[in-house]
Amino acid sequence: MNWNKLQEPQQLQTIKDESAQQTVLIFKHSTTCSISRATLDRLERNWKEEEMKNLKPYYLDLLSFRNISNEIANTFDVEHESPQVLVIKNGEVVYHNSHFGIDYKSLLPFAKN
Repeated sequence: MNWNKLQEPQQLQTIKDESAQQTVLIFKHSTTCSISRATLDRLERNWKEEEMKNLKPYYLDLLSFRNISNEIANTFDVEHESPQVLVIKNGEVVYHNSHFGIDYKSLLPFAKN
């Protein structure tokens, strides 16, 4: 799985702009949380590049970039959780989930353009 690192608040505008052409996924990960680690591992194990080629994945390390997580909550009007996944299309969140609700099969429909 080829993650794009989300490390600058300005990237949120880029993500909104990109999402007009390609659906974007943001995965918010807490590096000290076992649930977050298990969820990330499960997603990465199941990820198939060919199936997900139309979904651009971004990875946010919550401990290093909590300010960006707060900005995501404000920008997309989605309450912060960890781990959390957001799917953005045309600048809007079309799907979000957290903890063990994050599932590869639930994300698959968003990779179909």
